[in-house]
Amino acid sequence: MPVTSVTRDPETLTMTVVADFTAGVRRLWEVYVDPRQLERFWGPVEYPATFTRHDAAVGGRSTYSMKGPDGDTSGGYWEWLSVDPQKSFEVRDGFATPDGEPNTEMPSMRMRFVFEETGDGSRVTTTTYFNTLEELEQLVQMGMEEGLRSAMSQMDAVLADLSAYAAGNGTVSQILSDTQARISRVVRGPIEKVWQAHHDADLMRRWMLGPDGWTMPVCDVATEVGDKYRYEWEPVDSSQGERFGFEGELLESAPPYRAVTTERMIGMPGDGVRNELTLTPVAEGTLLSVVITFPDAETRDAILATGMTDGMEISYARLEYDVLA
Repeated sequence: MPVTSVTRDPETLTMTVVADFTAGVRRLWEVYVDPRQLERFWGPVEYPATFTRHDAAVGGRSTYSMKGPDGDTSGGYWEWLSVDPQKSFEVRDGFATPDGEPNTEMPSMRMRFVFEETGDGSRVTTTTYFNTLEELEQLVQMGMEEGLRSAMSQMDAVLADLSAYAAGNGTVSQILSDTQARISRVVRGPIEKVWQAHHDADLMRRWMLGPDGWTMPVCDVATEVGDKYRYEWEPVDSSQGERFGFEGELLESAPPYRAVTTERMIGMPGDGVRNELTLTPVAEGTLLSVVITFPDAETRDAILATGMTDGMEISYARLEYDVLA
């Protein structure tokens, strides 16, 4: 069992969990900042989590839901208060309503995660700070300690899986719910340059092209919240297809780690989608994650079936070798 000690202190209103692993600190840190890995253990064995947002940056936010064996669900959120890469981070942790908003009828608490090297590998010390003794006792009675022990018992398997999340694995799509999917890839390049490549028209025209043989004659970039954007592509050879494009609005922007936009295909009826781009520094470059919210499951399946993920992989590979290299 990774958990080596659990200490509750009613005087300081804290509960401290210490867990030791044979993996190094860098590897341990990444399972917390990568939502694909975090959701494999954040939650008891019987209640796996799904993260629909995970901003590992000061001022960011994470939202997740845990689903039980009988279909019951519970939600939670983190508000990121501090980040010291590979050393510590601190969040405000609380319960969430079904729409992901804080549940003000339930207590929230401050959690600090500290990472350090040990003689045999690494250690994470998780200290939870409660507001009152009553809240500490309430959450312990609700099974918080047992839940943490169960969750962290899964971490050795995640840490051992080095290949699944490495750079070079290409672009991967993952269905999160009936209306959401996550597209993710590790891009070899620093976060600042990856962000710039998504917001500089000259750079975008070099890599955001999909298969060979296409150009991007229109690249109007949204730089401020409320700005509209418009992208259009056309083939060099008309036999390859017809000109098409997308347009939308920039809803949120927090350089260099998060941007949220609407998106709809030009000239097509119906509702569009919402794209949440998150960039996270990792050892091999930048983890790029796009959570797409669709109007319904049918639209989700139809869009994913177009080969969108393959086209994105071609573009991201071009980004690595033609822009970031």
